Parts: sequence; structure tokens; C-alpha cells
Amino acid sequence: MQLIIVLVVFAAGLALAFAAFNFFGVRKLPEGNEKMQEIAAAIRVGANAFIAYEYQVLLLVIAIVAVILALVTMWQAAVALVVGAVMSGCAGFVGMRIATYANVRVANKARETHDIGQTVQVAFRGGSVMGLCVGGFALLGLAAVYLVFGLAMGQLYIAESSYVNYLGLSFIPFTMTLSGYALGCSIVAMFNRVGGGIYTKAADMGADLVGKTEAQIPEDDPRNPATIADNVGDNVGDVAGLGSDLLESYVGAISSGIILAYHMFLQSSALGTGMTETMLQKCVLFPLIFVSIGMLACCIGIASLLLKKRLSQDPRKELDGATYVAAAATIVLGFLAAWLLFRGEDSAVLKAALGFSAGSLSPWIAATIGVVAGVAIGILAEYYTSADYQPTLRLARTAEEGSALTITQGLALGMRSCMAPCIVLAIGIMTSYAVSGMYGVAMAAMGMLSFVTVTVSVDTYGPISDNAGGIAEMSELEPEVRKITDTLDSVGNTTAAIGKGFAIGSGALAALSLMISYLYSFNEVGTELVLNMMTPTVLAGAIVGGALPFLFSGMLIEAVAKAARKMVSEVRRQFREIPGILEGTAKPDYKTCISISYKGAIDEMKLPSLLAIVVPVGCGFLFGPAFVGGLIIGSTLAAIMIAIFCGNAGGAWDNGKKYIEAGGVEGAGKGSAAHSAAVVGDTVGDPLKDTVGPCLDIFIKIMSTVSLVISPVFAQYNLIGFLSRLFS
Repeated sequence: MQLIIVLVVFAAGLALAFAAFNFFGVRKLPEGNEKMQEIAAAIRVGANAFIAYEYQVLLLVIAIVAVILALVTMWQAAVALVVGAVMSGCAGFVGMRIATYANVRVANKARETHDIGQTVQVAFRGGSVMGLCVGGFALLGLAAVYLVFGLAMGQLYIAESSYVNYLGLSFIPFTMTLSGYALGCSIVAMFNRVGGGIYTKAADMGADLVGKTEAQIPEDDPRNPATIADNVGDNVGDVAGLGSDLLESYVGAISSGIILAYHMFLQSSALGTGMTETMLQKCVLFPLIFVSIGMLACCIGIASLLLKKRLSQDPRKELDGATYVAAAATIVLGFLAAWLLFRGEDSAVLKAALGFSAGSLSPWIAATIGVVAGVAIGILAEYYTSADYQPTLRLARTAEEGSALTITQGLALGMRSCMAPCIVLAIGIMTSYAVSGMYGVAMAAMGMLSFVTVTVSVDTYGPISDNAGGIAEMSELEPEVRKITDTLDSVGNTTAAIGKGFAIGSGALAALSLMISYLYSFNEVGTELVLNMMTPTVLAGAIVGGALPFLFSGMLIEAVAKAARKMVSEVRRQFREIPGILEGTAKPDYKTCISISYKGAIDEMKLPSLLAIVVPVGCGFLFGPAFVGGLIIGSTLAAIMIAIFCGNAGGAWDNGKKYIEAGGVEGAGKGSAAHSAAVVGDTVGDPLKDTVGPCLDIFIKIMSTVSLVISPVFAQYNLIGFLSRLFS
């Protein structure tokens, strides 16, 4: 056990040391001319202002939830929640900071070298800081939970529901503590993703609707007062929000497997299928070993790109190469870990107790299925969103027929794109279950995220490149520079769609394994786990749950619209009241637009963010655990479809617009009617791909985690149960 903890701490330490090395390596690069430095400083100040304002609100929420958790469950879970929140918050903050330093240096590298390969390296080095911090801080927090609560306090070796709080409720100590850690990560992720998503799209839509559509000025034109706010939004939404989001997914996938292992041990003990405490400890350790190996593999993958002396002119090829190196190394090293850990166990007992049909290699096969499924979902996302393939090319050509058909074609593309990823998920669930039981489904989720560090690095490269393009435009650098940054940004849109596919795929698998743990948490040990969908209570919960992601999505889109409306009014006011802005003789008021964005984002995010916490808890105390079980199933199914639809439709609209701007559609460049139609489509897709889609995977996981944590309470204390006892 101690050796495994050393491995986890080493992997976390290596990742954070590598992140620090890359952070200061980027900082040493020159920022460019005075104008570039001025713009970059304004973006940095705006991003810092938002994150400081948001974290003040978040601090209050974390404190309240921690107190409630300590009162109704156990104080150790509340402390772990704070640890999770700190780890997630640190990852988001550091990632955002490096993005605000890297953006101008990417633009300057393009200006100095006119070389795509060298510019990609700078953007990826900046993105790798975010990726390494996600994996490093997540593992560091897990190691702290294991060392302090698991080993020092002895929770790791207590497999029974032996902890009884003052309410008379009993818990398995370590699973409750680990759930608290995951919940802390989830709350920060929800706030960063929702707040950042509203911020970035309010600013982006405000800049586009008045600047490009009404004033007919280019994107990122310095005359547009909302331009700086738009660039700030890329950092707070697509970097800080992204980092916290995938850290939460990563922790949720690991935790779900560990929690499930404890419940399966109790079930095996009750049914007499032979699962031993040694086997339990191995099932608890395997996720930690696998993700630690994955972290080391990601460091190799990142280094393979950064240490290349000469990169090709195809950014997509280079980024894919780093990802595939990390994935392949994870699979190979994971094979050795599984064989060494489980090789001494009896195959018949493994099959009877855990459903391991392939002996000691079963969990590795399940994790590998997750890796392959993640790559497949990424390839499908690329197919539907990249301008290298027919769906987006067809959408770009449709822009010549006007805005209405552009929107219609994009909606059709998004809807059609849901089927293939869902088939991949279904196959992944069935095969991982066939090989390794429900534990295998959790391992598939973990496998899909085991190389999250390199995935986030590639994903964060996108907004850094986007910001670099904005700085190049506002600094009036030569067109060749903007051409390079546009190439990088177009690839970044595709990598973002792939990252969102990873997040929703792993979210679905993690939510499923958390759902099984949820059923274990309130059912009598040894009874069959059945959630009968045809009972009125469960069916009603599923119907309400299916509607929840639509309500959540509608609230987010409305929030973006409200904040964007304020931004539009302010930009119009400045154009009207400050003579000379459009002529370039007067300077716009950027600070007011930044202030409108971050205050509007914080105001509008509160209700949607609390929905995922309040609804399952409230429904549990009113209608009981069966209703909440249906609620989780309905929400998970609906959220998967909506998230895939939003991510792919929005990504295709964006890349279709960029394809037109690059001259891909003959006779339809910037300023043409087709371009205006494509801009409208992109504006419609912006809140879908960057606000709704990314937030839905957090929504379903936080619902599952909250339900799992509070289920012992509302399983015993709920209104329906009280009335049944009263009138029986």
C-alpha cells in the first residue's frame, strides 16, 4: 500500500514539476511590441478580476455545503470536500494564469518566425500547464485523502458500514470521505464551467452581434469595445472552466470504481461469493495505479511534442501524435500493472465475486475498452466538426443560401451526430460489463480519462491560439500572422469538440457506476439490485429527470442571452456616444464591457448551478430514493444526447464560418452574404458548444454524487415514507 501511495505522489509531483517548468519556460519568451503587451495585460487583468469575484461567491457556497455535510454525514467528508475544492480551484486558477501569459507569446512567435510548427509548440507548452495541473492536483488531493483518512485514520481497511453519526445513520467511512472529495471538485467545476461559459459567450455574442453583424468590422477589431471581454472569456470559460471540469470528471471516474468496490465486497460477503479483503484492497488500488501510470505516460506524450526539433505544418497531426503516444503507453503499462496486481487471485473467485470473466487481466481490458471508446468518440467528434470532412463542408456551402438554412443544416448535423457516439458508448458499456462486471464499467470510465492530462493540454491549446489571433488582430500585425493563428484556432475548435466528447462519454460511464453505488447505499445488503422502471415512482422520476437537462440548458441559454443583451446595449452606446471609435480616432471603453460580463455571469450562474444540488436532495426528502434513482437515469440519458448535439452542432457552425473566411467557398469570403449567414450560425452555436454542452456532463455527475452522499439520509427520512408509516 505504501509503495502505491509513493507512486501516486511521485506521479503527481512529476506532473506539477513539469507544469512549473513549462509555466516559467513560457514566461521567459518575449511578449512582442508595446501594443501587444498592452492588450495582453488588459486581458490578464480582466481574467483575474473574474476569477477573484467568482471565487468569493464559491467560497461561501463551499463553506455552507461543508457545514451541511458535516452535520448530516461525517466531518471527514466535509474536510475532504474542502480539499477537493482547493485542488480543483488551484488547477483552474493556474491554468487561467498561464493562458493569459501564453496567448501573446504565441502571437509573437508567429510574428517572429512565420512558422506554424514553432508557434504550435508555444501554444501547446502553455496548454500543457493546464493539463499537467489537472492531473497533478487531482492525484495530489487523492493521495492526501488516502494518507490522512485512509491510512492514518484507518478508514481504508474498514469495509462495513461501521461509522454511525448522531442521526443514527451508518456509512462506510472511506467511501463517504472519498465522495466528499469528489463533491468538492464537482462544485468548483460547476461554478467555473457555468460562470465561465456564460461570461465567454455573453462577451462573444455581444462582440459579434454589434461588431461583425451591425458595424461590419472584423472579428477582434480593436474598435469593438467588447473585444477584450471576448478574449478574457476564452480564458475564464475555455481554460479555467475546462480544467476544473475535466479534473472533476477524472476524480469522479476514479472515485466511482473505488466506492463500487467496497459495496461489491459487502454484497459478496452477504451472498458468499468469496471476495476477500485482499481482493477488495486490490480493487481499490488498481484505479490509483492505472491513473498514476497514465500520468507518467502523459508526461511522455507531452514531452514527445515539445522536444521535437522540427514540427510539421499540420498542427492536427502533431497534437494527435502526442495523444496517441500517451494512450498507447497507458495501455501497455496498464497491462503490466493489472497482471502484477491480480495474478495471484483465483480466477473462479474473481468471476463469481466481481464478474471478471478474463481473470487477472479483466480490469485492464475494461480500462482499455474505455481508452479505445474515448479515442473513437474523439474521431467521431472530429468527423462532424472539422472542415476536413463533408458534414462541416456541406454546412459551409449551405451558408450561400442564407441564415435560415445555415441554422437548419447545423441543427440537422448536430442531431444526426448523436447516434454514432451513443453506439460507441453502448458497446463500451456492454463489453466492459461482460469482461469485468459493474466494476469494469467504472474502469472503462477511468480508462477513458486515464490520459486526461494530454487531452486537456491539447484542448487548452485551442483558446490560447484563439486569444493569440485576437491579439494579432488588435495589434494590427501582418496578415501572415493572423493566417497562422487562424489555422491554429481552427484546429483548436476541433480539439475542443473532441475534449467535450471525452467529457460527456466518461461522464455517462461514471454516472452509471455511481448509480450502482447509489442503489447499494440504501438497499439491504445481499438483496438483488433492481430499479423497476415500471413502478410509478421510478417512472415519474425518470420523466422529471429527462426534463431537467432541458430546463438546465434553457436556463443557461437564457442567462447567456441576458448577459449578451447588456453587452450589446453597452457596445451600441459607445458607438453612439463616443465619436471616432469606428474611425479609429477614439479609444473604446474596454473596462466597462469586462465589468458587465463578469458581473452578469456571476449573477446569472447561481440558479442553474444550484439546480444540480437542490433538485436531487429535495426530491429525495419528498419522494424517497426510488424516485431519485429514476431522476438520475432520466437526466443522464437526456444530458448525453443534448451535450453531443450541442458540442457538434456548435463546433461545425464555428469551423464552417472559419472555412468561409479562409476562402474555402468560392466567391464567399469575409464580408459576403454567405459569411454573414455563417456568422449568424456561429452566434447561435456559441452558447450551445461552449456553455450548454460542457456543463451537462458536470450536471449529471454532480447529481449522481450528491444523491450518493445524501441517500442514507433521505432513504430513512422522506415524506412518502413518513406518510406510508403514518397511514399503515
